[in-house]
Amino acid sequence: MKKFFVLTVLFALPIVAYLFFASGKNNFARLPILTENITDVSELSSYDDEPVYLQDHISVVAFFGEDLENLKGNTFNLDKKILEKYYGFDDFQFVIILPESARANAADFAKEFEGITNAQEWKFVFGTPGEIQNVFESFDSPYQLSDKNYTPYVFIVDKSRNLRGRDDDEDDEILYGYDSRDIAELTNKMNDDVKVILAEYRLALKKNNAGRKNN
Repeated sequence: MKKFFVLTVLFALPIVAYLFFASGKNNFARLPILTENITDVSELSSYDDEPVYLQDHISVVAFFGEDLENLKGNTFNLDKKILEKYYGFDDFQFVIILPESARANAADFAKEFEGITNAQEWKFVFGTPGEIQNVFESFDSPYQLSDKNYTPYVFIVDKSRNLRGRDDDEDDEILYGYDSRDIAELTNKMNDDVKVILAEYRLALKKNNAGRKNN
């Protein structure tokens, strides 16, 4: 009887452990929602006067202010470490929110970098300081905009205009945004989190398509 009990435990324990960790992995494969109902940017102007929407897009959103050097360095870091891997995904976009005073400099900057990055994929929108502050405050993050409408932190926003991030980060506990100056954070954290949210939507799309076929 004892042998039977021991053998049962030895066989059952790995199976139970597998189910436990498989369940945990499945739960982890969703990037937590930190803030709901982010203000859309469709009322802000763009270069071609076509509105840019956060709704129905997976967006990396940046507030890079009027200082061209900040815009260059932070955008280049993001593009090389994160964005260029994902431009081919449907509904994925990089939105840079700037004050009107940065319009001419941003155009020159994008043109300068067209040969070495996917600058044509960047979506610039422009607003007054009040409009930019209104969008920024809707993220309900612990960060602050400078008097030049700048923060180095960039954000992941899902198709329903929810801010996504980490609620159990080993360094910050709650990670609302990613420091675009920090190559290690972009590589080790943001890259993983962008993968997770894209995988989440791909899985949802597969389920929807399978459901339609079954119907």
